[in-house]
Amino acid sequence: MKIQENISLKSYNTFQIDKKARFFTEVQSIQEVQKALRMAENRKIPVFILGGGSNILLTKDIYAMVIKMNITGITVQKENQNNIWVKVGAGEIWHDFVQYAINQNWAGIENLSLIPGTVGASPMQNIGAYGVEIKEVFDHLEAVNRETLEVEIFNHDQCNFGYRESIFKNTVRDKYVITHVTYRLSKHPSPNITYGAIKTTLQEMGISEVGITIDDISKAIISIRQSKLPDPKLIGNAGSFFKNPVVSLEHFEKLKALHPTIPGYPQSKEVKVPAAWLIEQAGWKGRTFGSIGVHKNQPLVLVNYGDGDGEAIKALSEKIQTDVEKKFNILLHPEVNFI
Repeated sequence: MKIQENISLKSYNTFQIDKKARFFTEVQSIQEVQKALRMAENRKIPVFILGGGSNILLTKDIYAMVIKMNITGITVQKENQNNIWVKVGAGEIWHDFVQYAINQNWAGIENLSLIPGTVGASPMQNIGAYGVEIKEVFDHLEAVNRETLEVEIFNHDQCNFGYRESIFKNTVRDKYVITHVTYRLSKHPSPNITYGAIKTTLQEMGISEVGITIDDISKAIISIRQSKLPDPKLIGNAGSFFKNPVVSLEHFEKLKALHPTIPGYPQSKEVKVPAAWLIEQAGWKGRTFGSIGVHKNQPLVLVNYGDGDGEAIKALSEKIQTDVEKKFNILLHPEVNFI
């Protein structure tokens, strides 16, 4: 395990923001995580855990021990007639794991194809897309307690999952390092193609709903995402910058009276409203400001076209929040973490 000093993090975050880490190390085992935490404690400096860097916006240099999670491995823990429990290292690339599961015909995460980031982040923010969330296949995870250095296990209920939320984003934030996640996947695929443009895309690809496979679904979703979202290797971004807001039914009905075309997805006594629609209606889609801007195809995505600054992107996001709140009385909440 090597400790580096004053290392640029530009290649370690998908926004491609050029900020530095005071100390930087990569870990490949629980023992190396514990060793890095001890070293940070001995030097009296804070710790920052880095996965795929796809859900962060760097606004300044990080005076910390940045620990890059590279713990890999995919192993079957147990199985029965219907399900298989798979333990995955937190450093595995999420999309690679999805493709691995599809190749084994293990179902449940095919709708989450092409989501950027690593496995360790999946329960942290309860990643979701196209009608599926991680909480539906999550079994348990292992995490190192930063204070005691002991390995602890969190089951489904203990994670307290919510919309893009878990206990690791609030009450125990910065207190644990997730090292492994175990998922319960299905041996008997039950395709979920009701959300968004999945059905239409399958038809365009010439794939019949009869005998549809999880690989078909994955390919359709990859096609949809690639048509709407910029490749972070080409244009710096962190995917969806804001969460889709959820408002009361009463609030939505008032908005509907003022804006008849506003889309909404009922959830019990509340309605989820697409943040992308709100941002576009507020006039932000496709706007550029020097090296940063709002993507021309997907207003939910803020982008860095070159040498953009994290503080400038943060300021842009705040202006968007202000305009959307003024027009719709809805406050957008960032999905991206400001560092």
